[in-house]
Amino acid sequence: MIGRLHGTLADKQPPFLLLDVNGVGYELEVPMTTLYRLPPVGDSLTLYTHLVVREDAQLLYGFAEKRERELFRELIRLNGVGPKLALALMSGMEVDELVRCVQAQDTSTLVKIPGVGKKTAERLLVELKDRFKAWEAIPGIAPLTLEPSTQAVVSSAENDAVSALIALGFKPQEASRAVAAVQENGLSSEELIRRALKGMG
Repeated sequence: MIGRLHGTLADKQPPFLLLDVNGVGYELEVPMTTLYRLPPVGDSLTLYTHLVVREDAQLLYGFAEKRERELFRELIRLNGVGPKLALALMSGMEVDELVRCVQAQDTSTLVKIPGVGKKTAERLLVELKDRFKAWEAIPGIAPLTLEPSTQAVVSSAENDAVSALIALGFKPQEASRAVAAVQENGLSSEELIRRALKGMG
């Protein structure tokens, strides 16, 4: 199992990034909450990782915090929750927001996540309630910090944001409309994604 990687951020195409570790490039898929924390391309980066081995692929997922990785592992243990849905849940809300949502048994917030219908939301809340009791005493993760992106071209940032939303499960037209609604000159793809997800919620 690959548990952690430290290297240089070689490329980021939300929701994927490429981490150069001593000349070996690792492609990882990350939730949007991790994407928001990424430094500029070329800077060093440490990610906690989870490896999923399937018959047809080996998939590596990266997280800025150990706590995020633990949440991901809790989610994929649930019936009917695979890595794609787990990442969608984590991209739609912060760890503490999801914990509060479970504590309050708030289905209306969960159904806004792509791929989560009312029945799925109700089942998730029931199954997660006991699992999250241990999380109540754990301090929250560090505040988000957005890194300015001077290299981003507006059209490229917009395309990356739309692609990331589609990867999360939104329909192409829905993703395009959401990004267009928040588009402003100079915004990075990370900020566009953040605003689009907030607008959809």
